[in-house]
Amino acid sequence: MSEDTRVGIVLVSHSAEVAASVAELAKGLAGGATAVPVAPAGGTVSGGLGTSAELVSAAAETVDRGAGVAVLADLGSAVLTVKALLAEGDELPEGTRLVDAPFLEGAVAAVVTSAAGGDLDAVEAAAADAYSHHKV
Repeated sequence: MSEDTRVGIVLVSHSAEVAASVAELAKGLAGGATAVPVAPAGGTVSGGLGTSAELVSAAAETVDRGAGVAVLADLGSAVLTVKALLAEGDELPEGTRLVDAPFLEGAVAAVVTSAAGGDLDAVEAAAADAYSHHKV
């Protein structure tokens, strides 16, 4: 898989700072992962806490390279915002998928798998598998 067709990753959080920090950490732990298009979509358009369909749509368009877009959301209304966009049918690029995964650990797994050339199914599976990694 060429670098320009990696699966894109969108990280949706109620906080712009959290989304950006998780994106930075995931790319850093994936060895820089410069080939993986990752975009944070955090907070509201005005910069407050919350979620924004507009920011999520823009982030998905930014990372879409034709190999699919994996969207990870932190909680509650972030998940509902992505589900509503998917239900609209034309608000997100074709091949966009909401991934059921822990936000931070799932983001790292998704970026690592995309960097290794994994397709959307592999990225989703790796992110979801992060639920099984127990700390104790």
